[in-house]
Amino acid sequence: MIDILFEDGEALVIDKPAGLPIEQPRKGGKSLDDHMEELKLGFQRAPMPVHRLDTDTSGCLLLARNPKALKRFGRAFEDRRVGKRYLGVLAGEIAESEGAIELALSKISSAEKGWRMIAAKKGKPSTTHWRTLAVRDGLTLVEFRPETGRTHQIRIHALAGLGVPLLGDPVYGKRDARVSRAMLHAAGLNVGRDGKPAIAAVSPLPEDFMRLGFSDE
Repeated sequence: MIDILFEDGEALVIDKPAGLPIEQPRKGGKSLDDHMEELKLGFQRAPMPVHRLDTDTSGCLLLARNPKALKRFGRAFEDRRVGKRYLGVLAGEIAESEGAIELALSKISSAEKGWRMIAAKKGKPSTTHWRTLAVRDGLTLVEFRPETGRTHQIRIHALAGLGVPLLGDPVYGKRDARVSRAMLHAAGLNVGRDGKPAIAAVSPLPEDFMRLGFSDE
């Protein structure tokens, strides 16, 4: 079962588990599609994801319960009426305690490493605000609040903006025996709506963060 963090007639926010892809992988395997029947919750129509989270990323994922809501929520993301709070564990320590990262990002691809994002002058602008929350055993828990929603934005911002990748990130850092994924968690989501209260959801800190000695306090 997938935990429901918010529910009303037009929206669900689910607590997506780490390791669960939104779309079925080309090589097969489980995906969010396998849970859509249970996520109908009495509705005839299955809900639809409004945005994306990487397979490794856990936490708040917004689903629309009808096509009109999907369109409205998609526009809210485009118009930056969405507040997003992420928690990430960096594979090292950093000197500063808070700041903003502003980088232009571009996608590149190679036969050896596949595709990834890089900081490039001709890329699309991206902005992430961040602050340090705690340091444990040489690792740093950081709160990220992205203004834009570029692919892999926080992951490449950690490496190119802060100089330290996320712990366990196989693309922008390296795998780590202490964890089984890139340590990024979508901890909070707030979506403004016209004529209705905002959608607001909070996802608790996952167990693999707590095993590293961190808490979300």
